[in-house]
Amino acid sequence: MVFDKLKSIIVEEFELDENDITMNTSLNDELDIDSLDLVDLVMTVEDEFSLELPDEALEGMKTIGDLVKYIEEN
Repeated sequence: MVFDKLKSIIVEEFELDENDITMNTSLNDELDIDSLDLVDLVMTVEDEFSLELPDEALEGMKTIGDLVKYIEEN
């Protein structure tokens, strides 16, 4: 499942508790990631899911659920 795999990546990258990650978790507010962290996350997600996340797509992503939806659709 995409969500479980993405959650695992986020927990590992940002050393968070997996129970704190849900589909509604905000990428900016709750994860408190800066632009450099976002670049690292994007690179990891692109490698893990063999896809490209264009900047335009990232601009509209606010939650983990948004990212999961993009991955599932692409």
